[in-house]
Amino acid sequence: MSKLAILGGEPVVKTPADEIKGLFKWPIVNKAMEDGVLSVLRDGNMSGTDITRKFETEFAKWNGTKYALAHSSGTASLQAAMFGIGLGVGDELICPSVTYWASGLPALSLGATIVFAEIDPKTLCLDPKDFEKRITPRTKAVVVVHYCAYPAPMDEIMAIARKHNIKVIEDVSHAQGGYYKGKMLGTFGDVGAMSLMSGKSFAIGEGGILVTDNDEIYQRAMLWGHYERANSITLPGLAEYKGLPAGGYKYRMHQLSSVVGLEQLKKYDDEIAAIDKAMNYFWDQLADIKGLDSHRPSDKGSTKAGWYACKGLYDSKAFGGLSLSYFIKAIQAEGGQGFAAGCNAALHTHPLFHTFDVYGAGKPTNTANLPAGAEPKQGEGDLPVSETICNSAFSIPWFKHFNKQVIDEQVAAVRKVAENYKELLASDPKEPVVGKFFQTARKN
Repeated sequence: MSKLAILGGEPVVKTPADEIKGLFKWPIVNKAMEDGVLSVLRDGNMSGTDITRKFETEFAKWNGTKYALAHSSGTASLQAAMFGIGLGVGDELICPSVTYWASGLPALSLGATIVFAEIDPKTLCLDPKDFEKRITPRTKAVVVVHYCAYPAPMDEIMAIARKHNIKVIEDVSHAQGGYYKGKMLGTFGDVGAMSLMSGKSFAIGEGGILVTDNDEIYQRAMLWGHYERANSITLPGLAEYKGLPAGGYKYRMHQLSSVVGLEQLKKYDDEIAAIDKAMNYFWDQLADIKGLDSHRPSDKGSTKAGWYACKGLYDSKAFGGLSLSYFIKAIQAEGGQGFAAGCNAALHTHPLFHTFDVYGAGKPTNTANLPAGAEPKQGEGDLPVSETICNSAFSIPWFKHFNKQVIDEQVAAVRKVAENYKELLASDPKEPVVGKFFQTARKN
């Protein structure tokens, strides 16, 4: 009988999944959060803004920015950030191809074109060199995604952006509270935006938030989707339009989320520390296995925050060409929890960006407002790293607490497969990993 469970051996993990599910439960709800939600409900104050404004003030202090503006979703905050920096008809927005769709897709509603750029195979974040290669005279902004909580190389990206007079939007949806070289993410670019939905590290139920030090961006974002903030819009060229949402959107955050957010701010840093201890311990035990990369930053002062959508990187060559899909199935058979092959699919390969006429302009929406002949040619093969990264990136268990025994068992599952991979080579079906354009919130 084979040593590996997938081939008939005994699984190395003995603790039943039901007994360890508490390590993965998220968010961590306490009595203060419950009492706050009940108070808002009993007061009938779900659609006000008083609690939301308090949350914005405290979030801005914690994030180290002058302003914070709460939104109904992360997608709404990203669209507001795009409007805030002046993105409009005929402009180009550079965005990494491997990310959740909301990092770029709202640009279409503003008449802009999304130009996809390559990711770095080690960081899974925007490749600075490819970013610069994609710049044209029409480039207005770049979206920098701190993908799977890994801080993007902001020194290089900001230098390129300032050289070419390009606005920088940070998508911090995966990395609230993370740092790059000692400075909090969301404070490098012109504006940051992020999701705060229940699956994220900083989870408040449903919502998003925009952060910036720029008064004009802040007020434009208010004008875009916050008609009730009329008294806060004072800049010439904006103030005369206050009282109606310029975008026709109603983007305020409901106060059930806001009150949860206020309580989360009180305990989130401690929760980050517990997650960080558990996740680093997990990877430290596997550091000697060649072919597995922990996808965590080595720069001093750079962190993974809450380790949202935590990943590892797999080098098939180090395992005799064994496919990632079979490697992961073998770990799962050993009792591995939360392991999955792949990541988001490369957005530039989706037909929405090539052929769909969303708004009835008579031509594909993504390039409808560009001059003839200026359309970016971004079919399959144009971004090879983005198109193949699903066969290298894999999900790992997202521990919310440190429990040495349980983590050691999960480590043992990986180690057993890694050390006995040769047993799998003959039966490997070589199934390629297909990325997903939409991934539901993970349960673990």
